[in-house]
Amino acid sequence: MKSNTSFDKDPFTLGVASGDPQPDGFVLWTRLAPEPLGGGGMPSEAYEVTWEISEDLSFKKIAHSGKALATPQLGHSVHVEVQGLPADRWYFYRFQCGDAISPVGRARTTPGYDVMADKLRFAFASCQHYEHGLFTAYEHMAQEDLDLVLHLGDYIYEYRGNSKAIRQHIGEEIQSLNDYRNRYALYRTDEHLQAAHALCPWLLVWDDHEFDNNCAGDISEEESVNPEEYLLRRAAAYQAYYEMMPLRSRCMPRGPHMQLYRRIPYGRLANFEMLDTRQYRTDQPNGDKKSPLNDAARDPKNTLLGDKQEHWLMRDLIASQSNWNVLGQQVMMAPVDREEGAEKAFSMDQWPGYTHSRDRLLGFMRDRKVPNPVVLTGDIHKNWVNDLKVNFEDEKDPVMGTEFVCTSITSGGNGEQAEAAAKILTSENPFVKFFNAERGYVSCTVTPEEWRSDYQVVEFVDKPGAPKITRASYVVESGIPGAKRAH
Repeated sequence: MKSNTSFDKDPFTLGVASGDPQPDGFVLWTRLAPEPLGGGGMPSEAYEVTWEISEDLSFKKIAHSGKALATPQLGHSVHVEVQGLPADRWYFYRFQCGDAISPVGRARTTPGYDVMADKLRFAFASCQHYEHGLFTAYEHMAQEDLDLVLHLGDYIYEYRGNSKAIRQHIGEEIQSLNDYRNRYALYRTDEHLQAAHALCPWLLVWDDHEFDNNCAGDISEEESVNPEEYLLRRAAAYQAYYEMMPLRSRCMPRGPHMQLYRRIPYGRLANFEMLDTRQYRTDQPNGDKKSPLNDAARDPKNTLLGDKQEHWLMRDLIASQSNWNVLGQQVMMAPVDREEGAEKAFSMDQWPGYTHSRDRLLGFMRDRKVPNPVVLTGDIHKNWVNDLKVNFEDEKDPVMGTEFVCTSITSGGNGEQAEAAAKILTSENPFVKFFNAERGYVSCTVTPEEWRSDYQVVEFVDKPGAPKITRASYVVESGIPGAKRAH
């Protein structure tokens, strides 16, 4: 183990991050990588890293400190699970290895489990294809006053580099552990993404591109793939994901398996259930093509969550004492018909392809009277606000919750307001309250009385300097299901 090291290059090129806060602590993260795009550039030895938590930016009021090991087995990443701090407090943190000192980040402890907090400010985002544009949305997010950030998947994209892209992936489609490490490093060298991570704790879950497009459990979208080789690739993808995210050790992968679903309460104000709709799902029905809600889509055997995760979620929802019960997950829950007129077509990669499973979960929340269900969704590169109900085919079926869907940070390139498409989608799907196809994220203000979602967009991502525009705002009143446009 090395403790007194002199670095020729900055080993903290990937910045710092925090995550999964609790009333007495949080996870602190960094990774030693003086050559971030070349495997990290660290010798195959363990390095001692000192961490400090301070009440002030000058680090004169040290609240906690300690040492951790950055080992080659985990790509010289560091995950510190801090405990013993007072609840509901902000702190500054930093790392030091040898003569190198990291950038400073901010983290906070959550309110006590039995405390009804006055307010929570957080943002949620997804889908940040590096090649499709600049992370201008994160530049704006980093300037907001936020307690948390939720990332709902597609943190990286696994595709090969495109020489015509705005900025380019390196190499072919990623397969090995070193490939995945380098791809994450490429994304994390972005200054705006680093700034957003340093702002406050993050709650993260994956979707498909952290491993492979449209993966369904251990089933590839490509029929020719060898199943054993596919699981070896998944093991590499999962390890790289753990290495690069501020996650607790209980999330450490076991080969091609990694339990990412978990619960993070924010006092009694909000209960975040972070879900995994990729690892445990059955194969997409109807060949993963847009289809009517036929027998294949309604098959009771179809599942997005798997039995174990679904039962865990139901138990947690029953036990919840929170005012707002939030599902942070990947794919759209509302069954949006994409065809105009009598023809019907629904995405089989989303919850409509698993209709029985969705109806069972929504029916459970309705029948057990789970307070104020809110579903947060990514994946689709568009903004949506959807009323949720158990029977979407019956317009008179009462609304029982709300789904807020965020667009992409960059994926899909420059977006558009898409007003004509919005008119068609809302007329075909009465439960759709808002649709928009620009890039950005959603910032939320939550109180015991009201939930407010502000849809923050940027009009372009192919060049720097796009201003932030609040395109629309929607509110949900506590105890009254359904979102309404804020004026």
